[in-house]
Amino acid sequence: MTSPSPRPQRREVARVTSEAAELLEVLWGRASTAPVSASQLRVLFILEHNEGINLRTLAEALGSTPPSASRLCDRLQAVGFVERRPGTTSRRELRLHLSRRGRTFLDDLRARRERALQSVLEQMPAVGRAQLLEGLVAFCAAAAGEIHEDGTAAGARTA
Repeated sequence: MTSPSPRPQRREVARVTSEAAELLEVLWGRASTAPVSASQLRVLFILEHNEGINLRTLAEALGSTPPSASRLCDRLQAVGFVERRPGTTSRRELRLHLSRRGRTFLDDLRARRERALQSVLEQMPAVGRAQLLEGLVAFCAAAAGEIHEDGTAAGARTA
């Protein structure tokens, strides 16, 4: 990785951000004991921030079809991470909820990921960590704004 220029171009920032995301995936993969796939994990993150959505809304947030989303939920329900409950207005409509076990799983996963990141962050100088934090806060705000603008997974925190 090259050192950044004082006024980085968007393309350079996008390339380095992509490289950082790939490295994060490797670090997180080492920290994971996940009994779920990446797609199933996305479902859990979406449900965490969109409690009680229906299958159609989940499928839209995933960019998928309702049958595919339903199969993902079947597997997550089988391991006890997702609950399906009847809707309040129509008993035919099912609402999706993250179970207590699913919430605990996400909390544990995040803790393992953060521990994996701490060893990397400890190797950085304090000024670099401060700059990274400032940049990531701005990135998260911009990404959340774009997600909300698209109308998908409002409030969704990703992996």
